[in-house]
Amino acid sequence: MNHKDRIDAVLTGRPIDRPPVSVWGHDFLCEWSAADLAAQTVENQRTYDYDFVKITPRWTLFAEPWGNRYEPPVEQKFPRLVHRIVRSSADLESVPVIDANHPVLAEQVEAIEMIVQEIGDEVDCLATLFSPLAVLGLVAGGVGRPLIGFAQEKPKFVHEALTHITATLTAYAQALLNAGASGVFYAPLQWSSLDVCPGQFYAEFGEPYDRRLLETIADARFNVLHVCGDNNGMPRFYDYPVAVLNWDNFGEGNPGLHEVAEASGKVVAGGIPHQQLHTLDRETLLPLAREALGQLDTGVMLAGGCVIDALTPSSARAAVVSIADEL
Repeated sequence: MNHKDRIDAVLTGRPIDRPPVSVWGHDFLCEWSAADLAAQTVENQRTYDYDFVKITPRWTLFAEPWGNRYEPPVEQKFPRLVHRIVRSSADLESVPVIDANHPVLAEQVEAIEMIVQEIGDEVDCLATLFSPLAVLGLVAGGVGRPLIGFAQEKPKFVHEALTHITATLTAYAQALLNAGASGVFYAPLQWSSLDVCPGQFYAEFGEPYDRRLLETIADARFNVLHVCGDNNGMPRFYDYPVAVLNWDNFGEGNPGLHEVAEASGKVVAGGIPHQQLHTLDRETLLPLAREALGQLDTGVMLAGGCVIDALTPSSARAAVVSIADEL
């Protein structure tokens, strides 16, 4: 099977020769222009030959259109926030709908077009899309507080801001698909962790906007829901309109791949301990992945549970692909 055959088989429940495999992570220095992001993504795929490509842009792009500013890094570290527009619950009233042609968003669409032009015939390319709650959290300065506190003070303002962000992201998601992405890698960030966000809060401020957005792109070939963090309360997401569920199956309080596959009826992606990959060799990685996948021989992808360390050595990245044939 070639890469796209393998993905097609997994998504339609047909037998596969081996699990499709991919890992992804940031190159913080190559994320500040469409050309650099595209070149780094294509080079990475040419080097490691993954079965699908998850395009990883700078995460700050999802707050920049609303006015947040960040200092680009000079080494492999996250950018530094230097200005945010939401500093109080009253500021939520200033979170508008942003045109999907905003320069920051248009830059990412351009990057997708460049990547797909180079490798789209060979491999599925997934565009990263943060959830409305994740975006509003970034606009307000992070994950968890202060936004949870603002929601206690002014829940109506939070809902209005989320409605505006959802409209923006809906148009942006369609632009990504029109640019050639096979689907989106949809990420609520750590808001999906019960350690960060109480289930009742997410049910009010997260899930309705997730569903509203995802329903508009449900016809995309290859949409993935990525659930971050420990104690992630996975059953809440089993019926989301996506093809694949991805999470850290090694995380504390998180279910295993087989449990989620059986309960959700969806394709599952995991088995690579992303937080430790940069320290692992092939001989250590293989039994971990083999145990995680267990008896799953269809409906499973070998993947990281989140981004890998930016300084993960090439030997560890290559090992992920090399073990797939032995699972």
